[in-house]
Amino acid sequence: MGDRVAESIDIAESQRAIPEMEQPKEFNKEVEVELIPTTKPHRRNRRSWLIPMLLGTGIGIGLAGLGMTLINRPDTAKPAATAPKVNSSPIMTVTIAPAQLTPVARTLNVTGTVNARDLIPVLPQATGLQIQQILVDEGDFVKQGQTLAVLDKSVLQTQIAQAKAEVESNRAVVQQRQAALAQARATLTEANSNLERYRRLAEAGAISRQELETRSTTATTAREAISVAQANIASAEADVRISIARVQQQQTQLNQTIVRAPASGVIAEQTAQVGDVANSTQKIFSIIQNGSLELQAKVPATNLAQVKLNSTAVITSDADSRLRLQGRVREIAPLVNPQSREATVRIDMPANSLLRPGMFASAAITIANVPGIAIPAKAVLPQTNSSAIAFVLTEGDIVRSRNIEVGEVIGNGNVEIINGLKIGDRVVVAGAGYLKDGDKVQVVAGK
Repeated sequence: MGDRVAESIDIAESQRAIPEMEQPKEFNKEVEVELIPTTKPHRRNRRSWLIPMLLGTGIGIGLAGLGMTLINRPDTAKPAATAPKVNSSPIMTVTIAPAQLTPVARTLNVTGTVNARDLIPVLPQATGLQIQQILVDEGDFVKQGQTLAVLDKSVLQTQIAQAKAEVESNRAVVQQRQAALAQARATLTEANSNLERYRRLAEAGAISRQELETRSTTATTAREAISVAQANIASAEADVRISIARVQQQQTQLNQTIVRAPASGVIAEQTAQVGDVANSTQKIFSIIQNGSLELQAKVPATNLAQVKLNSTAVITSDADSRLRLQGRVREIAPLVNPQSREATVRIDMPANSLLRPGMFASAAITIANVPGIAIPAKAVLPQTNSSAIAFVLTEGDIVRSRNIEVGEVIGNGNVEIINGLKIGDRVVVAGAGYLKDGDKVQVVAGK
């Protein structure tokens, strides 16, 4: 009976001890109590399984706390910043070009109006005739002597026919007068013969002196008739020449009904229509000789000393991005406009289908040449913030981006770099648009 009571007490104490596992300290006290010697060894044996479990639970809780402490503690060995990541293998092949020292043109930007350098008016030579045909349009290029228009020639053709008939009539008169001359010469011959015969008779006393004088007068009259006949022939021949000249004049006018180009060039304007009556004071066309144009640019008086004759100039237009021509300063006006304080500088330009007289254009006149750094324009990568970068090849074929400042367009596909590069820097040209900072590349020879 006593053993059953003791066993019940041990079971109750075990059930009470299990919920208290979350409190390791109380378990330690319980263990200390249980270690007191007792006269009931079977109780010590039944509680001995709790000791390892409680010790393991305590150790686990301690290790978990230590782990959380280590995780939450800041890592003092972590570096403050990391270097850009470098790709260890080439991502693509590229071509490179060195930044080189190059003469760079400093320019003066001006604006002005496009005009024809030599504008030739085309006037009709035959006047009072109606325009029958117009064979060209504005903008056409024509060669010297080319037919531009045709005038009505029917009136001139009638006049020429009449003049030719008059020539023939005058020639007939000449022939008649030549026949009269021959008759007068025959009469003179007969009169001279009679005079000589009568002179011998008078010397012999066969005839009177008065009769001899009559024969002498007849011979003199015959000689004068020859002179008159010769003068008449000369007059008739003159009439023939005049009528021939009239025919030639009218023939020339007939040829002038064909309006021809006085010089090669571009038809700038057409000021007459079919049906208009040609007038020698009113032009039918205007031709830009050889298509040559000039830009009459306005230069402020303060900058006029910088502009020199034969200086090069690049002509562009805000209205047409395709227009980019190279011209040359041909003339600098000697006078400055007192109102605008500007002088006119004439810049010769080559013929171009995009240009028309009266257009507005800009010019960058070269005023000096200075040394500068240049790279291919394809190596420049514009950014969204209006800046630009270029990729520079470094050791190990690694590319690094550089912020650059672009200056003048030099030509031959190169641009000036004002800031960001130094002479000898190797910049990526082909393939630059596909790179990022730190990429490794494979360099190939440029084309």
